[in-house]
Amino acid sequence: MIDVEVLGLALMPRTPDVAEVARLCELAAAGRGVHDGHVAVEFVDAGHIAELNLAHRGKAGPTDVLSFPMDGTEPAPGDVPRELGDIVICPEHTGDVGEAVVHGMLHLLGMDHESDDGEMLALQRELLLAARA
Repeated sequence: MIDVEVLGLALMPRTPDVAEVARLCELAAAGRGVHDGHVAVEFVDAGHIAELNLAHRGKAGPTDVLSFPMDGTEPAPGDVPRELGDIVICPEHTGDVGEAVVHGMLHLLGMDHESDDGEMLALQRELLLAARA
């Protein structure tokens, strides 16, 4: 099971369904063969995500979603819970929160649309279609 912690809901104009955020995280993880771990999804304002974007990617200005992987996708030894990482979403710059959640999870799980041959975005589309069916 993927343990999903959702933070910063007060920033959302329409509060997302926490269960739906968790379901999308689990769906994306299962799409990559990961079935356990912890992830935090935090909603932040444009100023905060701009600071993170500059500090961690060297890019000025806000963006829609950032991912900060932690332990990777390999199972943790023994009974130690796997920490997948953090997803940070800026509602002001996100057209579709569900898409941002799935996109962020796929990054946590090792995918990168900036260096692959379209696999990440193809899987993202497939997962979102399945989620909305």
